Amino acid sequence: MKIIDRIALVLVIIGAINWGLIGLFGFNLVESIFGAMSVVSRIIYTLVGISGLWAIRYFTYDHD
Repeated sequence: MKIIDRIALVLVIIGAINWGLIGLFGFNLVESIFGAMSVVSRIIYTLVGISGLWAIRYFTYDHD
C-alpha cells in the first residue's frame, strides 16, 4: 500500500470517528481540539474530504 493510500485511510478513519461522535453524543472532536471553524479545523475537514474522494478508488480494486 502506498504512503498516500495509508494517509488517506487514516484521515477517512478520523473523519468516521468524528462523525460517529457527532451522531451519538453531539460531540465534535475536531472543533473541541482546534476551535469552531478555525483555519486548522477547516484544513482538517478539507483533508478528510479529499481523502474520502481518494478512497472511492478502492471500489475499483480487484480483491480476489
